[in-house]
Amino acid sequence: MIWPKGGWGRAFGYVKHRVRRLPDAPDRIARGVFAGVFTTFTPFYGFHFFIAAFMAKVMRGNMLAALMATFFGNPLTYLPIGVVSLKTGHFLLGTEFEPNMNIGRRFAGAWRDLKDNFMAMFTDDVAHWDRLSGFYDEVFFPYMIGGLIPGVIVGTIAYYISAPLIAAYQNRRKGRIKEKLEEIRARKAAKKSDDTHAQ
Repeated sequence: MIWPKGGWGRAFGYVKHRVRRLPDAPDRIARGVFAGVFTTFTPFYGFHFFIAAFMAKVMRGNMLAALMATFFGNPLTYLPIGVVSLKTGHFLLGTEFEPNMNIGRRFAGAWRDLKDNFMAMFTDDVAHWDRLSGFYDEVFFPYMIGGLIPGVIVGTIAYYISAPLIAAYQNRRKGRIKEKLEEIRARKAAKKSDDTHAQ
């Protein structure tokens, strides 16, 4: 689940190769890349595909590029993305970021509150929202606000890097296809010439 069979280098290479070969204008593909990379800076885990696809549609970007660019967020990058987003969010909100905050425990506590309170609807148990409320105030809301700035910055960098690379790749590919077509035509012409001489 965490480590791809061929390693992360091979996984990134595959995504990069697939993005470059998408049949669309480089600018539209790059806009999709922006949408996908930006989405990884949001705290909506499990919904990144949907958000990236929606953003790509609004921006008139390539949806497949957006979906593939969400792989920018992975087990290797989620920790630095989370720390940067939380620090930025707490700074913007004027609140204190706790470096020793156990984010995993806060996520688990929030899910436990949701699960327990859902079950409380069918039993006599009393619903408690302390852990979910703490999670929202200390993690979710600062993360959501703080992810906007680094998300836009990193997404913009990804856009300006990918657009010329994709354009260059597509032009080189067109050149290769043109060369192959010319070779085929030359062979046909040579064969036709040989057949004429043979007659």
